[in-house]
Amino acid sequence: MAGGAIVNTAGGKDYPGKLTLFVFFTCVVAATGGLIFGYDIGISGGVTSMDPFLKKFFPEVFRKKQEAKTNQYCKYDNQLLQTFTSSLYLAALVASFFAATVTRVMGRKWSMFGGGLTFLIGAALNGAAKNVAMLIVGRILLGIGVGFANQSVPVYLSEMAPARLRGMLNIGFQLMITIGILAAELINYGTNKIKAGYGWRVSLALAAVPAGIITLGSLFLPDTPNSLLERGHADEARRMLRRIRGTEEIGEEYADLVAASEEARQVRHPWRNILKRRYRAQLTMAIMIPFFQQLTGINVIMFYSPVLFKTVGFKQNASLVSSVITGLVNVFSTFVAVLTADKVGRRALFLQGGTQMIISQVARAELALSYFRMHALLCV
Repeated sequence: MAGGAIVNTAGGKDYPGKLTLFVFFTCVVAATGGLIFGYDIGISGGVTSMDPFLKKFFPEVFRKKQEAKTNQYCKYDNQLLQTFTSSLYLAALVASFFAATVTRVMGRKWSMFGGGLTFLIGAALNGAAKNVAMLIVGRILLGIGVGFANQSVPVYLSEMAPARLRGMLNIGFQLMITIGILAAELINYGTNKIKAGYGWRVSLALAAVPAGIITLGSLFLPDTPNSLLERGHADEARRMLRRIRGTEEIGEEYADLVAASEEARQVRHPWRNILKRRYRAQLTMAIMIPFFQQLTGINVIMFYSPVLFKTVGFKQNASLVSSVITGLVNVFSTFVAVLTADKVGRRALFLQGGTQMIISQVARAELALSYFRMHALLCV
């Protein structure tokens, strides 16, 4: 799925309890952490295709766009522009390593709060940017926010959700990513029509809206029972588990959480242990599934969709409309996954989604190669 959210939707014992209104709303608020990642995926490609933005920060790219002899693909072949787009993902990669420790030591809600606040500052810098340095610093802060949110939100959702509904509630994070992508594409379509030339500022600054939602929302979120146990608050963890399950019959689940927490504390060398032969299958799946999911290239397609559509001859408005259509399909497909994940199982969705992606990616690649061969697209 777009956004590359790899979440822990593993099942478990079907303990007594129901989906309480309290759990539903906390999961919805937490899932809004996906909005910031989705918004950035959807907004950046559209902004980098806007002439006023390129003229101000990347004049060389803008100049190439004006030259009839330069093909569409090579117009965007610029290292500074690539630094602007990639800096967020590099920052997110580095931040995710620190986010894991913060999430464990301070709790999931404060990790989400820190991520949202950092993203908020980055959005303000980007919206008010006067030079490329401000843009890149803002992108780095956005990346740190994404790294923290992408690490803490799926963990929070997994720990709050009842086992039988864990898939549905956890995919809520992915659903928010797709909604963020669609919202950004619609905003790009609207701001592109602003004649005064500051539409790109509106697009970048509006990233503060999803950032504000998760930042303020996380302040009202409770900690999960797992997190409370990890930090030594056993009585509070028991009360919270009773509240989120909506029943007094929590003895078995609470005992399992305590046992798991105690066992985790006894692990002295987790990285060394995970490399042991008995964990090889789990380690392989944990690495290869997200690895190949990223290699499908869906993030690239969603991120650069306006630019990609322009390189094959679409006009500015047409390329943005095409991106909106892609975003609509993305949201609809995620809704299907939300409704079926706990009914048909994860494996069935993997097989169906993988097969569909193979067919569509091969078709897309063939069309692109045909276009490139026909126009002899070589960068000089």
